[in-house]
Amino acid sequence: MTIAASVQDCLAREGVHYDMIAHERTRDSNNSAQAAHIPGDQLAKCVMLEDEKGYLMAVVPASHRVDLGVLHRQLNRELGLATDRELVELFKDCEPGALPPLGLAYGIDTILDESLVDAPDIYFEAGDHQSLVHVSGSGFLKLMANAPRGRISHHA
Repeated sequence: MTIAASVQDCLAREGVHYDMIAHERTRDSNNSAQAAHIPGDQLAKCVMLEDEKGYLMAVVPASHRVDLGVLHRQLNRELGLATDRELVELFKDCEPGALPPLGLAYGIDTILDESLVDAPDIYFEAGDHQSLVHVSGSGFLKLMANAPRGRISHHA
């Protein structure tokens, strides 16, 4: 069970208490939620998008899909999915596909789905495929303080 150094540093810098939850190795956030026995609506996942202006991290529940049309209308940006090769460079301390939804830790602009705002607890990838970070809902909102919010996803 490991946590990416960038995530650990960010949590310490922001004074957000956390604990770790180990689970069997999984391939995506939905399976991580099932393996850790937590609701998919409380597991925040990172969807990395890009356009000519740069990268944008969309943070949505694992049980949801990002609505690119809504993002286009809300932000006036033609965003598409970032490539895996680019993400390896951005998240050097993480396993491919296990991206923590903390733009603050990686210097990436972030937008937060409103459905995560009222959750009492939030879980997210720690940077590998076998562990999750658990924070309080208020702690998570502290980490997302500078992220604009919107209804940017829908249930999958």
